[in-house]
Amino acid sequence: MADDVTEVPMPGQIPLVDYLVLNDGDPHLVAQQCTRCGARFFDRRNACAGCFATDFTTVPVASEGTVRTFTIVTFAAPGIPTPFVASVVDCDGTQVRANLVNVEPTPEGVHDGMKVRLATYPIGTDSEGTEAIGFGFEPAE
Repeated sequence: MADDVTEVPMPGQIPLVDYLVLNDGDPHLVAQQCTRCGARFFDRRNACAGCFATDFTTVPVASEGTVRTFTIVTFAAPGIPTPFVASVVDCDGTQVRANLVNVEPTPEGVHDGMKVRLATYPIGTDSEGTEAIGFGFEPAE
């Protein structure tokens, strides 16, 4: 009877953006770094916006950082739940635009200089069981 049991593979996961890496239980971000001036970008580039060089290397981005600025969004496109916190996080010199998650979206719940860490979460699952994974930053304290 045990021979009749068919193993069902675990559904796969896919990151929402190309610069989110989901491997080995250690999710992290990667940036494209200009080999000439060191500027970092999250999107694909043909040339550096800082020095116009065309060579890049992929580098890991620190998973912990500091909130440098934020806004509490109370109005958004239809279907987007509000309020939420949009922020810019300094991850050891790399500026990351991301929402803050697992935090109260109030002036008392967020502050400039707040220590945060990368957090991932499921966004949805397609008809084949593949789960889309998004990222944000959550309080580290």
